[in-house]
Amino acid sequence: MSAGTVPAGAPSAADGAEAAHEVDAVLAGLRRHARQLVAEVDGPVRRVRLRSGDTVLEVEWHDAAAGQGVAATETARALDAPAVAPVAPPSPRPALPAGRIEVRSPMVGTFYRAPEPGAAPFVTVGDLVRPGQVVGIVEAMKLMNEVTAERAGRVAEVLVDDGRPVEYDQPLVALDPA
Repeated sequence: MSAGTVPAGAPSAADGAEAAHEVDAVLAGLRRHARQLVAEVDGPVRRVRLRSGDTVLEVEWHDAAAGQGVAATETARALDAPAVAPVAPPSPRPALPAGRIEVRSPMVGTFYRAPEPGAAPFVTVGDLVRPGQVVGIVEAMKLMNEVTAERAGRVAEVLVDDGRPVEYDQPLVALDPA
């Protein structure tokens, strides 16, 4: 084999440049879809994650920005930015009143207060719940996972709106001890 030849089947520099161009094109498409998605959502956005094949675009805004009501145009501008900002520590949650119990999300997903659209919610403020009673569901990967109370109590507050994304261990329902 001479010095100027490339073995059959070996990637050339042109192939590498073409692959990089394809990844850039996929990322540009993902950014465009993310901007469109964020523009359609009411209220501040905390995280967007889009995937196309092996390419993933993930943008996360932290509580400080979300608490100030990030505007859709600012969010779209952030999606255009090529660099990722450093991660800030999450802001502390307000303290619970003494003795109040939180029912927390067992996983990342979407929280639903009722078993199906239009049905009565599992619990409402003022309801008494017993240990093991279902207080909501979290949908993750098209599976509905029941969220149950570990202790008895009276529902003091439902902390997450129906149909909203939730994080692992996020408080969903606050209970006053019964």
